[in-house]
Amino acid sequence: MSPKTQFREEREELEAVLNSGIFARSPSLAHFLRYICEKYFEGHGEEIKEYNVAVEALGRPPDFDQKKDSIVRVEAHRLRKRLQDYYRGDGAAHPFHISVPSGSYVPVFSANGHHSPVETAVEESVDVDGGSPPGLELPAETVPVSSQRRRTLWVILAALAAAAFLYAGWRQTRATGTSASGAATFPAAAPSTDEVRILAGSSAQRYVDEHGNVWGGDRFFSGGEAAQAPKRPILGTRDPAIYLSRREGDCQYDIPLKPGGYELYLHFAETVFGENNEAGGGESSRVFEVRANGHAIELPLDVISDAGGSNTADIKVYKNIAPAEDGLLHLEFKALLKEKPFVNAIEVVPSNQGVIRPIRILAADKGYITAAGVAWSANEYVRGGQSVRRRDDVADTDDQELFRTERFGNFSYSIPVAAHSRYTVRLGLCEHWFGPGRAGGGGKGSRVFDIYCNHKPLLKNFDLFAEAGSLKAITKSFTNLEPDAQGKLYLEFVPVTNYALVNFIEVIDEGSAR
Repeated sequence: MSPKTQFREEREELEAVLNSGIFARSPSLAHFLRYICEKYFEGHGEEIKEYNVAVEALGRPPDFDQKKDSIVRVEAHRLRKRLQDYYRGDGAAHPFHISVPSGSYVPVFSANGHHSPVETAVEESVDVDGGSPPGLELPAETVPVSSQRRRTLWVILAALAAAAFLYAGWRQTRATGTSASGAATFPAAAPSTDEVRILAGSSAQRYVDEHGNVWGGDRFFSGGEAAQAPKRPILGTRDPAIYLSRREGDCQYDIPLKPGGYELYLHFAETVFGENNEAGGGESSRVFEVRANGHAIELPLDVISDAGGSNTADIKVYKNIAPAEDGLLHLEFKALLKEKPFVNAIEVVPSNQGVIRPIRILAADKGYITAAGVAWSANEYVRGGQSVRRRDDVADTDDQELFRTERFGNFSYSIPVAAHSRYTVRLGLCEHWFGPGRAGGGGKGSRVFDIYCNHKPLLKNFDLFAEAGSLKAITKSFTNLEPDAQGKLYLEFVPVTNYALVNFIEVIDEGSAR
């Protein structure tokens, strides 16, 4: 087999694994695998080290300390097991198998069932189930032979591949746009029977959003027509690409699902009507209804009114969704006035009956997964303020990372939730700036602010230092909160003296409103 053919087939195997669905509920493992494989393809196996994986693939901060944080070793162990299980089952007949030998994070591509000498030696000398000791990596001379011997060839092939990828990316961007971080699109994934994500009107076969979720292009539809909006900012989202394609006109989606309960997320942003858009107008310019399995779930829906403006992301959340007797979820979008209905994206994910999944937002630019596997998303649904990262350790917390980043200023979060429920909101708070010996000096009275939910006060004249002092984590919980008429929990942080702040927000569904 020529090196060029092997290069292509190794890439195809990586895409096959990522598209197989084995990482559907573990996006961090997909990030991990793609990162180490891309480094391998580029001939930079020596760069695949614990620190680089932590910071560049798993979103850890630049001051990541592998002695204190075992996230890479934990995730590597999970990845090895997931790959082993895959190649014992669905992937058994694939021409190449991918493995990550214990003691290293460099991937090995071996012909079906045949380990390379390096991989075999490592497996014999290191206990796979036990993971790798802190900082243990293969020395340079034992980096997989395929990576070193073909280094020169990779440079040439990488240049050719880069040109092809840039051209393909240019065409894809013209069709669908890119994420705020420039996330690439890749070959199609087979529809997951557990989680379904559809970019309505898009020809993109694969898109990975800011949270690591994998989206496919438009499918399962009848009626309507695909449409694209010119690239532009979309307020209230970290993923504007999701809102630049749409299916427009009376249409229906018939989505196959396994039996069970699901959450449904419908994504909208009005890019035709409203201020700064070509058709002008505003509220009432486009009004339509949405039906699920024959029942109206939105009647009427005016996206500009619901989102508070044009070119603004609007997410509608529904719980207790289930497939009809034919095993399909039937979604209909029907006009109520002369203008065509539309939808930008559809998500269907499993959930517990009666409640939506918890929403966890960290005041950071990157998401975070705790040692226990709890995922926190990066800042989203926010307007105003700015984020900052602090370095000092904080008392009264088992997880420093939750209190190391903060949002400060005069800001608000508009968090989409399901209607007809009540919610508990937990706010993480810590005073890093004010107090004796701190950069801001002062103490009691130095920072005072109000917090509102849907314009009702949760805390008035709250003095964080008076409550807890400096560098001490506290959590404030508020129960029995109901969303507004638009299905949002609108949290406002309003300064009284100096800036308001928050470190994290957690929203938990208490169940149906009484």
